[in-house]
Amino acid sequence: MITSDSSADLPPRLGSLVFHGPLSDARATRMIERLAATAPADVLDIGCGWGELLLRLLEAAPDAKGAGIDINGEDLARGRALAEERGLADRVTFVEESALGTDRGPVDAILCLGSSQALCDPEQGHDPAVALRELRRLVRPGGRVVLGEGFWEHTPTEAELAGMWPGANTGDHRSLDALVDLAIEAGFRPAWIETASAEEWEEFESGYRYDTEVWLAAHPDHPLAAETRERVDRQRSQWLSGYRRALGIAYLTLVAVA
Repeated sequence: MITSDSSADLPPRLGSLVFHGPLSDARATRMIERLAATAPADVLDIGCGWGELLLRLLEAAPDAKGAGIDINGEDLARGRALAEERGLADRVTFVEESALGTDRGPVDAILCLGSSQALCDPEQGHDPAVALRELRRLVRPGGRVVLGEGFWEHTPTEAELAGMWPGANTGDHRSLDALVDLAIEAGFRPAWIETASAEEWEEFESGYRYDTEVWLAAHPDHPLAAETRERVDRQRSQWLSGYRRALGIAYLTLVAVA
């Protein structure tokens, strides 16, 4: 057991990320402006993490209240602290719970960035068609959903698949046009379609590991260094040798059909 009270006992986690995904401040601002213009009364953030986008939307829409749900208690605690710092604690709730079958709707606006798997039965696997139908159930007619969802930029090669996450296959994602078709079938109109840029991906992937890499450089002999080094080396390799330039992230602003 490690008993030192040094701040170097454990590598920091995600401290260099503003958003837990390849999303720039500029793109986030444009998304927020479009959502705030609809004057939502209530907002639900599914798989919210620390809820940065949710908090920004509440700042831009002063009459709105929000709820963020996630199963990571550490991220939720960070979100509560950020809400306190920004004077938003009375307008937002961060709840540690599963999104599967949630009854926290209908609402005027939903954020679901990189978290649609939370709406799917884990025994059935992730299916964006199922997730989109759930999102339609949870939003009022005319309401907005911002969905961040993976898609294949191109059909990955066998070599690319071999370098990705364990068991990666071409059925893990759809093409962008197929994903948009699923949204229409679920009862949405795609008001805005955009995709993460290479720069956004690089900012995210580097920021995801930055603090840990710096920690490893400073503490190569720490008892946790070997397992931490193996983990981040594996993550970096999966990106550089696997899904880089094959996996994209689509940001779809969807309007629920009446």
